[in-house]
Amino acid sequence: MPPANRTRSRTYEPVRVRKALTAQVEALAAAAHALTGAQRALPSGLPGWDVHHLLVHIARQIDAVPLLLAMPEPDATAPSVDLSAWVRSTADWAAVLDEDTRADAVEATDAAARIDAAVEQLEPVLEAAVRPDLLLPHRFGAMRALDFTVTRLVELVVHTDDLSRAVDTPVTLDRQALAATVRVLADALAAKAPGHTVEVRVPPFAVTQCVDGPRHTRGTPPHVVETDPLTWLRLATGRTAWDAALADGSVSAGGTRADLGPYLPVLG
Repeated sequence: MPPANRTRSRTYEPVRVRKALTAQVEALAAAAHALTGAQRALPSGLPGWDVHHLLVHIARQIDAVPLLLAMPEPDATAPSVDLSAWVRSTADWAAVLDEDTRADAVEATDAAARIDAAVEQLEPVLEAAVRPDLLLPHRFGAMRALDFTVTRLVELVVHTDDLSRAVDTPVTLDRQALAATVRVLADALAAKAPGHTVEVRVPPFAVTQCVDGPRHTRGTPPHVVETDPLTWLRLATGRTAWDAALADGSVSAGGTRADLGPYLPVLG
């Protein structure tokens, strides 16, 4: 597992995180109930999963909060995993998550009800879920409860976009949830490709610098990448290829070093 990135420490406000999580969960639950049987059988865009599998996976991401909070606190005095380390470690568990989702999808014939049950378990623990002083025993190592809940925002925003595209119907993305997700993924890029040669702009939510090389200190940086939040979300998670985004104009890249292709995706 990659070491935690100690050089970047963006702060997330507990009240905003709680509100964003609640809003995104509610949007997903409402969307799940509105789907027809035919829509639930559509391909999700993720390998081997239909929309039913995707919805069950979403329920599992919500479930994870009360499940971890119910476990004994880890024998640690400080977190060993931060948000950027979590992002860069998810690929290591992709096969396990896929297997667990497939097994759960067989048992959960009503995915909307499965999400409802997860939401019911989440609501009583929301205050604890955003505590910055509480450590949780995550599989990657001890993690702050607040940070882990931010990872739920990332999961839910990414999969909300997956759902929207799979059923060709927009599902609401909470602005605060989207903002947090964009920032987490931008920080993870900076941790994966440390440096100050390329400036990555995702207005209005994030600006970061990355890629080793000469550091620019004055005026407009010579190597700049700029894109919108949804395109960045899809680039950072492998839903959109770098070359395809350049070709269709959804990302602009200026300067000889402004090539993020070798560093994407950042989340597996």
